[in-house]
Amino acid sequence: MQIVILAEFAVASGGAEKVAVESAHGLARAGISVTFIQAIEGPADPLLDHQNIRRVCLGNTDIWNRPPLEAALSGIWSRDSAARLRAVLTALPQPADIVHLHQWTRSLSPSVFPVLLDSGIPLVVTLHDYFLACPNGVYYRFDQDRPCLLTPLSASCVAAPCDPKSRLHKAIRVGRSIAQNHALRRRHLDVVHVCDASIGRMGKLLDPLSVTHHRIDNPVRVERGARANPATGKAIAYVGRLTREKGADLVAEAARDAGMPVLFIGTGPLEVELQAQPHVDMLGWRSPGEVSAILAQRARALAAPSRWFETGPLTVYEALAMGLPVVASDRSGAAEKVIDGVTGYVVPPERTALATAFRSLDAPQAETLGRAAHTHYWEAPMSIDAHADALVRLYRQIVGNRSPTPTYVLGKHG
Repeated sequence: MQIVILAEFAVASGGAEKVAVESAHGLARAGISVTFIQAIEGPADPLLDHQNIRRVCLGNTDIWNRPPLEAALSGIWSRDSAARLRAVLTALPQPADIVHLHQWTRSLSPSVFPVLLDSGIPLVVTLHDYFLACPNGVYYRFDQDRPCLLTPLSASCVAAPCDPKSRLHKAIRVGRSIAQNHALRRRHLDVVHVCDASIGRMGKLLDPLSVTHHRIDNPVRVERGARANPATGKAIAYVGRLTREKGADLVAEAARDAGMPVLFIGTGPLEVELQAQPHVDMLGWRSPGEVSAILAQRARALAAPSRWFETGPLTVYEALAMGLPVVASDRSGAAEKVIDGVTGYVVPPERTALATAFRSLDAPQAETLGRAAHTHYWEAPMSIDAHADALVRLYRQIVGNRSPTPTYVLGKHG
């Protein structure tokens, strides 16, 4: 089987890129021949250095690093990206059985959809976010700090000042969404959801499109080792980008209310605001190995209180695999892996609810929850190999039995 994975970066700088890279590695390790196409010029993760992986770069640049007019036009429709991708697909040493797309908004643009859909190669798209339906990609009102309830591209949606950057960015993104919908009109897509909640939300938002929905867990790159001992940890830990939509400010506020220190691992726009608080320890970005060591030594629990409908933050799964309790937002797709009161707590992304959960985490309770988290996770680990096996089953299903009409495939894989 010959698989093409298309992503905009070849390093794990974010969740989508990490999944793309680890999927390629898992497939290669399973004996599948993989061509990894990275759109944007830059480094590659060592996981892609495998004899079964051939890496190709389109030589694009991030649109937001280009002059404003060029960025706007190419963000909506990039003829150059389409031409480069077409050339690479045409030059493949062997015909591909599947193209798996993970990202397209930072340089590729919707122009790649006609290229992919006209190639005759079945296309699979993993929905790491909401860009296939929502202009700003996260179905969130940044102007109101709450999830969006508007119909994408309705008059109310177009008029809403919801973009995290500016109205100009919103206008560009609306233009991109319109171009994208035009490119996908009367076309069929196989899409992969990374959490159960995404199926219900995106199912409604994608209603105008012809879509077959599939469900596969994200891979989690954690080796089974010594279990963490959260009873000895003192701090609530937060790992990820420091933003309001991800609830970093809520963690600081709730931890202060609970009388607990908090560790922030990551950077982002709230960094200055957070580091000014005396109970906060800012550690910046760290390597995966460093993150694991810090959490094992210093964390009582991991907090992931997303305000937006986050699909599958990997940090939640990684913490559970280590044996750390998780306090997760009930809006996050990853919360479906947290058993409330057994392996952690699932609460609304609100200061009071979070503080109550933090206060309950005395040493004995943290030890009990952490032990259960470790046991439950390793009963069905979300490993790279399990993820690759699920992908292979899906690819074979699609190649062997293409459905001409939209269906819902709700069974979990991996």
